Amino acid sequence: MLRWLLVVVVALLLMQGLTGWLRKLGFGRLPGDFEFRAFGRIWQLPIASTVALSLLAALVARLL
Repeated sequence: MLRWLLVVVVALLLMQGLTGWLRKLGFGRLPGDFEFRAFGRIWQLPIASTVALSLLAALVARLL
């Protein structure tokens, strides 16, 4: 259980740090990604980007 928690925290930190670079590559602006303004904030639901990055991570994990 502790190992999975550590993996999730590290993955979230990596994604937070790489967000700007990934946006330059087009992630976060794919056709299935939603962005809307509510309550004075911009909310993002990057569904298509999440699926694409998950497939990429699975491919890398399979090759290693």
